[in-house]
Amino acid sequence: MKSANNIDNKALFKISYGLYVVTTNDGKKDNGLIVNTPIQVTSTPQKVAVTVNKQNYSHDVIKETKIMNVNCLTIETPFSIFEKFGFASGKDVDKFADCTPNRSENNLAVLKKYINAYISLKVTDYIDLGTHGMFICDVTEAQTVSDIESITYTYYQNNVKPKPQAEKKKGFVCKICGYVYEGDELPDDFVCPLCKHGAADFEPIS
Repeated sequence: MKSANNIDNKALFKISYGLYVVTTNDGKKDNGLIVNTPIQVTSTPQKVAVTVNKQNYSHDVIKETKIMNVNCLTIETPFSIFEKFGFASGKDVDKFADCTPNRSENNLAVLKKYINAYISLKVTDYIDLGTHGMFICDVTEAQTVSDIESITYTYYQNNVKPKPQAEKKKGFVCKICGYVYEGDELPDDFVCPLCKHGAADFEPIS
């Protein structure tokens, strides 16, 4: 048995993941969830596994209804889609309140934009993974929508997810040599350690 010191968590990040919107319906409204876990596990018969965190509302809906759609997102997907389907719970928010989706044969929602395919699934088995549940499913419908490249988790991190804004430094810069004094106030008697000019030759960092 390997010790914790022999496990580099970054190694697991090298496994390639796509990003998808899994759509469900609880009988009252459509719902959607961002996941990176759908994977085809067999081709004959065609079976797909989808793992969902038990804390997600969709987990309970899928367990009850035993159907879902996997919407395959493309590299054109804007961050707003990830915000809508990934940062709020379907228990509290109607994620399709501002749009009318398309429908597949199982009558579940299909996104009108930013997907290149959708796959309808029927749950046949369930595996309890502790914090998550894995749904083993039969494919009941699969349609290609476009040839636009699928988005990966790496692409999302590098090109879609907003970069954190660097905290702006407070301070003063010497107009003569460019030396930067960090601080809220520049002392009146301060002398630049590089060019030896006084405080009068400093200006606030804008």
